[in-house]
Amino acid sequence: MQASAQTFETRFTRPLSDVIKDIEKRFDVKLKCSDVDTTGLRLTYADFRIRPYSLDETLQNVLSPFDFKVVYQNGNLWKVKPYEYARRQPADGEKMIAYLNTLYNNKEQWEARKEIVRKEVRERLGIDPLLAQCVNEAPQYTKIRKLDGYTVQNFCLKTVNGHTVKGSVYAPAKKGKHPLIICPNGHFLNGRYGKVQQQRLGTLARMGAICVDYDLWGWGESEDEVGTKAHRTPEAHVMQILNGIRILDWMIKRKDVDVTRVGVNGGSGGGTQTVLLSVLDDRYTASNPVVSMSSWFDGGCPCESGMPIQLAGGGTCNAELAALFAPKPMMVVSDGGDWTSTTPELEYPYLQRIYGFYGSKDKVSNIHLPKERHDFGPNKRNAVYRFFIDTFGLDESMLDEDKITIESENTLRFTPKK
Repeated sequence: MQASAQTFETRFTRPLSDVIKDIEKRFDVKLKCSDVDTTGLRLTYADFRIRPYSLDETLQNVLSPFDFKVVYQNGNLWKVKPYEYARRQPADGEKMIAYLNTLYNNKEQWEARKEIVRKEVRERLGIDPLLAQCVNEAPQYTKIRKLDGYTVQNFCLKTVNGHTVKGSVYAPAKKGKHPLIICPNGHFLNGRYGKVQQQRLGTLARMGAICVDYDLWGWGESEDEVGTKAHRTPEAHVMQILNGIRILDWMIKRKDVDVTRVGVNGGSGGGTQTVLLSVLDDRYTASNPVVSMSSWFDGGCPCESGMPIQLAGGGTCNAELAALFAPKPMMVVSDGGDWTSTTPELEYPYLQRIYGFYGSKDKVSNIHLPKERHDFGPNKRNAVYRFFIDTFGLDESMLDEDKITIESENTLRFTPKK
């Protein structure tokens, strides 16, 4: 302690790095500061912020003036991080769910809350003025590529302010009316060009569904248009959702689409988009967010949380936003290695309560994989297949990922027909 340097006149100030060292010694912990720069930072009333009886209160008092926080790692190790508005802790999720549960005790109260939240989400996202300005031109398509039991065709759709969205349509080889599944992709390797994305969409198409994926804003062909930096902006949050809505606008007009069976399915950031699309668009009849939906994590990228939609209704979370889909069929896939680890004990019972207002608890389900981590691996994909087999009556006999042709990025990019 540098008592001689601390006076009332200097507000008992000390270097933050020295205070952290004292806390480590006092409480026998290790505070890792690799994510923050403490150089030159000084803490006023430094030693008066120490609570000898509480590490938690001490850390809060010492770090909050700098907008820092700590996240427990393991053993006696804690990590000091910048404040993250989109990421909290499981205990915060428990408090949020408990608070939300006080707002409604029956269907009528829930319906009133639902309308308030939905209206404010639209306003905070600022989506409606942009939708009104969208170009009303049909998409351009490439030639159809015929594969084993399904086809793939790339498209380019003009949207707003000179922008386009590009993606691919995976369709069954068989003629007839088919369910439609919009499949926004997340931040997994190679985006919509990745092997996992192609396996899932190709397999769903083989089983009888028309599936559509498209580039994230600032990824893939969108990167060519707006640059990579555009992805980590609030604009990405709006434009990705706008793209999903506009794609559904056109796909639902196709003669081979059964408008009574329209699903949305994505993982990670694609799961965040899945929930938001289901909030904004009543045309969906089934929702399947994967490794994303949480009461204490809004999405770590501005493309998921760049606009303040979680402030709707005086404060909400992705679990409540997902619940707005009740009583239509929804399956949530979660795992033990990310922010969905609490789903079986926290978010899923909450969803069941909301679905119970409609007498439809059987319409919501949870597949939890406690030993798995954040990915879209085979067990997660199999859960998706089972959900759409049961919900849309897809042909289980055509479920065979080995039949899927993994195409190159160049093949999946849009090149107009000559």
